[in-house]
Amino acid sequence: MGKLENKVAVVTGAASGMGRAISVMYAQEGAKVVLADYNLEGAEEAAKEIIAAGGTALAVKADVADSNDIAAMIDTAISEYGSLDILVNNAGIMDSFEPVGEVTDEKWERIFDVNTKGVMRAMRKAVNYWLENDKKGNIINVISTGGLNGAHAGVAYGASKHAVVALTKNTAFMYAQKNIRVNGIAPGAVATNISSGMTSVSELGMSRARLAHGVIPATGTSEDIGSVAVFLGSDDTAFVNGTIIVADGGWTSAF
Repeated sequence: MGKLENKVAVVTGAASGMGRAISVMYAQEGAKVVLADYNLEGAEEAAKEIIAAGGTALAVKADVADSNDIAAMIDTAISEYGSLDILVNNAGIMDSFEPVGEVTDEKWERIFDVNTKGVMRAMRKAVNYWLENDKKGNIINVISTGGLNGAHAGVAYGASKHAVVALTKNTAFMYAQKNIRVNGIAPGAVATNISSGMTSVSELGMSRARLAHGVIPATGTSEDIGSVAVFLGSDDTAFVNGTIIVADGGWTSAF
């Protein structure tokens, strides 16, 4: 019997990278998975992979910067599978390493719309569903070591991820007596395509961040993060709440 048998999970950013790995590994552990991504074709390919392997999954198009899409992805999980047990907020975008003197209002707002506001809205939707239906709930926020440290990206990305740490801890504490728990994963260097959208990289920002990046001991895989997500999604961590698990191969232990 899998660690997530009969649980229903929504995973954002599920078309590729860590989100895809989490979705596949959740299905392998017995969960019914809704794969949400702006890239519907990629999410559908991942869902087909899961189904071909004997799992249960469906793909939905979701731009996490759109509150209607967020509501729809959770409503789909409930209507198709009868419940929602786990929400994995994985979708995120990078900045271009701009320090505060270079960041534009447009870039700041776009980063926060996806990385922070989208997470808050999905959490709010899920929490209210669980409260209204007297159900247990589990939220896992994929954050970043950039949410704990200041030198891993630009100011917008770092600030947006620091905010998700606060969202995680505050929500965990507020609903700790309502059978709702919230934890985070802070990946370090992981081989994904998150940097593919970066343009006009800041020379100053990159030169400063490179000082920290130079001591990265190893680059992880998406499956390395998926294993942590399975752990937090399972009942093995029933008493773990409000915690950020750093998965970075020992990188930030140097700071």
